[in-house]
Amino acid sequence: MAWYYSYIIGYFVIMFAIGYYYFRKVKTSDSYLIAGWNMGYWKITGTTISTWCGAAAFIGWMGMGFSKGLSGYFMFALPGIIASLMLVIFFSRPLRRKKLYTLADLFGRRFGRKASLFPSFFSAFVYSVPATAIQIIGMSTILTVVLGLEFNTAIFVSFALILGFTILGGLEAAIVTDALQSILLIAGIMVLGFTALSYAGGLEHALLNTPIEFLAPLPEGKTMEVVTFALTVAPFYLVWQCTWQRIFASESEDVAIKAGVSGFSIVMLISFLPYCIGVLARQFVPLDTSADLVFSYVTMQLLHPAIGGLVIVGLLAALMTSADSYILQGSSNLAHDLYGNFINRHANEKQKMASARLSVVIISVLGLGVTFLMTDIISAYQWALRISATTLIFPFFAVMFWKPATSRGCISSMASALSVTALWPLLSTGIDPAYPGFLTSLVVLVVVSKLTRHSPSEDVAAYYWDGAESHTASALPDAAKPDIALASKAV
Repeated sequence: MAWYYSYIIGYFVIMFAIGYYYFRKVKTSDSYLIAGWNMGYWKITGTTISTWCGAAAFIGWMGMGFSKGLSGYFMFALPGIIASLMLVIFFSRPLRRKKLYTLADLFGRRFGRKASLFPSFFSAFVYSVPATAIQIIGMSTILTVVLGLEFNTAIFVSFALILGFTILGGLEAAIVTDALQSILLIAGIMVLGFTALSYAGGLEHALLNTPIEFLAPLPEGKTMEVVTFALTVAPFYLVWQCTWQRIFASESEDVAIKAGVSGFSIVMLISFLPYCIGVLARQFVPLDTSADLVFSYVTMQLLHPAIGGLVIVGLLAALMTSADSYILQGSSNLAHDLYGNFINRHANEKQKMASARLSVVIISVLGLGVTFLMTDIISAYQWALRISATTLIFPFFAVMFWKPATSRGCISSMASALSVTALWPLLSTGIDPAYPGFLTSLVVLVVVSKLTRHSPSEDVAAYYWDGAESHTASALPDAAKPDIALASKAV
């Protein structure tokens, strides 16, 4: 037990020392929310790896491998990674040239301020809050199993640690620590992989003793389940604001693309290991073990505390980096999109910083509340991804590719897709709600746009095709326009 205490205390001392350094260094809301658009290749590569591999990687994906087999990788992780690579490769340049803070910024620039409310709401509350709750639950599970804390106590300790670090240094501190912690994360998952393979009796023995349905990418009779899961989860990652923030925080377009491709390529390889470990664990973990406890069993039962402690720190690093990213994503929506664009459009720098840190507290507290309502990590995460994707994907494509899209068409599309996706399960049709949600979003967007005219507040353009310098900031608050003008000159 002394090993675990030493590692955990040492880890958090280092984390808070870094956080305090950036608390003293970061003086502007640009640095706090978007890292000053000035992060280099290695920092962006590292933060991409760390942000992607949080509680889902160590706990959720390992449990998925244990209960579903390798098909979990093809239904959840791989589709999301491919979508993220598409975002980085094809959209980094047009998005970064806009000098944006958030997804909602893009909608507000194109369709007017009212259209930015939906993506702000979804990013902050539908995604960031439950995603933060998942990290709190993950960390609480570790503190309970490793240190013997009572679970509710562990929840509040986890909440305090995550909030304390995040509120100090903002995105700049998060990215720097993410880059460092990505090394711990990769080392931890590789140690677990070698250990699981050893206890399973080697690769050949494990393959001979594992049912074929746990090894097949598309198990017989479950092909549609895998395909449906993939199609309903992957599109979300095109509008995942955490990746957008890394694109915006990069010091150049080339860095955004090269670091993003490098990071997600490594993630593609690393994320396969938790599923493999889950499958291997079926050889030595009781089959009635809860999927979410497989990680704890492998680490605590099989590894010497000197090694297990390092793996635990790797998991804590993954949880912390994911949690601070999700909180800062929601904080950007509250502080920049809602406070800056609607409540105080002429806020000075001191007010912006105060609103940013207050927003961190709000998202964290809401995440804490959700932890007591969440029972299934993967299902909760999938639902947040599904409803966000059906609501935002086609309006995003319209911003980038379809000039005739109107503000009313965009808002109507988002509202109708949200309603259909949320209410569809009540009909008990057996059809995944994402399918009618996507169809509704597309049809309503096209029909309403054809029947309505562009409003005066719109910047009528297809942002993917049109040059970034040619557009005005007419849809932005007046206070933001000088910044956009300067940004355009810089580009």
